[in-house]
Amino acid sequence: KMHRFMEKLLEGATVEWKRLGEVAKLKNGKDWKSLNSGDIPVYGSGGIMAYVDTYVYNKPTVLIPRKGTITNIFFVESPFWNVDTIYYTEINTDILVPKYFYYFMKSVDLMKLDTGSGRPSLTQTILNKILIPIPPLDVQREIVRILDNFTELTAELTAELSARRKQYSYYRDRLLDFSDERVQDLGFRVEWKKLGEVGELVRGSGMQKKDFTEVGFPAIHYGQIFTKFGLFANKTYSFVSNELSKKLKIAHKNDLLIATTSENDEDLLKPLAWLGEKAVISGDMMMLKHNENVKYLAYYFQTEAFQKQKFKYITGAKVRRISKDNLAKIKIPIPPLEKQEEIATILDKFDALTNSISEGLPKEIELRQKQYEYYRDLLLDFPKDNVEV
Repeated sequence: KMHRFMEKLLEGATVEWKRLGEVAKLKNGKDWKSLNSGDIPVYGSGGIMAYVDTYVYNKPTVLIPRKGTITNIFFVESPFWNVDTIYYTEINTDILVPKYFYYFMKSVDLMKLDTGSGRPSLTQTILNKILIPIPPLDVQREIVRILDNFTELTAELTAELSARRKQYSYYRDRLLDFSDERVQDLGFRVEWKKLGEVGELVRGSGMQKKDFTEVGFPAIHYGQIFTKFGLFANKTYSFVSNELSKKLKIAHKNDLLIATTSENDEDLLKPLAWLGEKAVISGDMMMLKHNENVKYLAYYFQTEAFQKQKFKYITGAKVRRISKDNLAKIKIPIPPLEKQEEIATILDKFDALTNSISEGLPKEIELRQKQYEYYRDLLLDFPKDNVEV
């Protein structure tokens, strides 16, 4: 039925394939640190990083990451600024509808084009070679209209989920508020300790993509903390040989894994409570070996109070980092272990309501997203006769 629909939509019109470099120009981003605050969003590969008073471009565009989370494609119609981890595109609108271009780029498996040895990377040379089907403009607009309808419901569900997550964040921070005023009413003692006092901070070992194997010893690369894992994990997505594992740092059950390098401040120090047995960890991350409740620690790392502390110790311009010595200085509240477990149990229930993909809104969003992707790929499935790929 979809093929008959597409035939009717095209009405005999030809679909020409052109390389991305022929229909759009990739433009590099710039540093934003010297700009004043405002209401214009600053985009990096992770999304909006800040708001400034100056824009670099003000026409409809597709933002394509250069480094970091390279699958994060954005469609932007209002003025914006972009940093050097993400390209913006000057689109030839005489032959290409910007949002059609966006939907097509979302269908491209950009991870297959990754050229990075550690952090995922895309180059202009690689991106410019991507072949894009160019049907008539009215056909492109109709495809956009159909896909917009699919994504509208998903957007509404996502907005509702976002509201629930904000509510969850409020109650999480309230539950983990151990300010002097509140501690007086708790009925138990809370000791504030530096992370270096809570346990031993151990930096991970060097590990590259070429080291990964299909099976073997479980392995976690620091970049996967942003893209693969939530707050907790008991299994890995990668492995290394048993021989190599003997040369690398090993995380054990209940260690807290911490990303110490990121493209943006928001992701820096993203925690992962390791609940599995053993796993080797890469560089640009540390593990905290401790005797506390690891879930409690991971939850506290998410609080606004913790985030405010970390900003004092961030260094670097393009790549943001926190040193081991500075990480050890950050203070966290340590209530009795039974209270940590009680708090973690409560927050587990909140977390399940908002983040679990097996129930409620997240599951519905997942199903709608799969439906959208299915029809998107059908709508963009044009023949490539006589095209050199």
